[in-house]
Amino acid sequence: MTTMTEHLFYKTATELSALLEKKEITSVELTKAFIERTKATDDSVKAFLSYDEADALAQAEASDKRRAEGKPLSALDGVPVSLKDNMAVTGQPHTCASKILEHYVSPYDAHITEQLKKAGVVLWGRLNLDEFAMGSSTENSAFQTTANPWDLERIPGGSSGGSAASLAAGQTPLSLGSDTGGSIRQPASLCGIVGMKPTYGLISRYGLAAFASSLDQIGPFAHTIKDVALLLGIIAGHDRRDSTSYKTEIPNYVEALESKKGPWTIGVPKEYFGEGLDPEVKASVEKAIAFYKDQGCTIKEVSIPKLDLALPTYYIIATAEASSNLARYDGIRYTHRSEDTKNAIDVYFKSREEGFSEEVKRRIILGTYVLSSGYYDAYYLKAQKVRTLIREDFMKAFESCDVLITPTTPTTAFKRGEKSADPLQMYLSDIYTISVNLSGLPGLSLPCGYSSEGLPIGLQLIGKPYEEAELLSIAHAFESAHDYSAKHPEL
Repeated sequence: MTTMTEHLFYKTATELSALLEKKEITSVELTKAFIERTKATDDSVKAFLSYDEADALAQAEASDKRRAEGKPLSALDGVPVSLKDNMAVTGQPHTCASKILEHYVSPYDAHITEQLKKAGVVLWGRLNLDEFAMGSSTENSAFQTTANPWDLERIPGGSSGGSAASLAAGQTPLSLGSDTGGSIRQPASLCGIVGMKPTYGLISRYGLAAFASSLDQIGPFAHTIKDVALLLGIIAGHDRRDSTSYKTEIPNYVEALESKKGPWTIGVPKEYFGEGLDPEVKASVEKAIAFYKDQGCTIKEVSIPKLDLALPTYYIIATAEASSNLARYDGIRYTHRSEDTKNAIDVYFKSREEGFSEEVKRRIILGTYVLSSGYYDAYYLKAQKVRTLIREDFMKAFESCDVLITPTTPTTAFKRGEKSADPLQMYLSDIYTISVNLSGLPGLSLPCGYSSEGLPIGLQLIGKPYEEAELLSIAHAFESAHDYSAKHPEL
């Protein structure tokens, strides 16, 4: 193996693509390097739930053959990409980090998996998450707790904690997560990388295990905005199997990074800078705002008046949809089945009792309650109306702004176990991100500083529907002038 492999772990996907194109390295060498890196570090990080070395290397060999023939399928042909374990890949485990699906192997590919295979990427490993993507710390996994590579005593965020931690640890150059209330942006912020939740409907949810169908969206994690743009261009687009998939032209996101230039009008929603925001996080975000102002951008204070209603609205809608979606895990078909049963009712009750964690049960019970007779109108229907009002607040702000800028999270990564006993405190971790899901808007987090303890701080940019190209360009302008993406934890 080439001696340069030890320097590969924190190269960007764009740089790795160039090395493959120049034939300075093969996909097999590249994949082996990430396999070895994972073996050397994952005992402490615990980002991966499973991986198949032989399968990954076979994919890499096929990629090398295509490149040797001068027929690469895309710029990312031969570059490893890891997936959160709630996305379907034929023949691979699809556990959602839950005991109820512990032995389930997917018989089909998700839409995003099909797109990645068409692009020739090496599908590398299954990443840990909060069970069924319900959580903000990756402490709710049925199998293991993922650590933050910047401080192994701290959480990486959630629910896509494995996706963020594997990237921050140099175990993969790209990964995919899902974002229902901040599950891409929050861990990206806490792990010091870039994470993007696209507009609802831009990426098909076919093959993504459903948590809350009107909120779930798949998105990329990467070291840089350009890498996010590369990966987004591969997985975005219409899919007839997803009734919420939107037909829209997919631009060349990478080209747009250079072609779309400011100055822009940047809105600063005052509600994001109030009580509960850590002073160091606030200072870093304000420094980023000052940067944009120095670049000639117009900075404008705006208001999202109903932002304080986002948290209760989200937890009614998300739990109601979770209750409905998780009814399919019944111990009858492809799930865990309790052995301590006497009849069909026992199978249903005991299988779910044994298979689901406390957090998942909590959300199912709450969701079942708000959907029950006599409460549907009072809770679920009212929450949907409030959701519309929150979206209207955002759209009004966008009448005079190109993008909104906020902190991604109110604090840096907290210690493991610090909030486990208090679900409400845990839910508040997503207070700055959930309104974006309720409104169906695109949002991304990118590094904008470090705390006095050396922990990453994330900046959130929120864009207009289906204007990902503009959003990425505005983020790229900040990233290009700073070196945050070049900093990595020491493991």
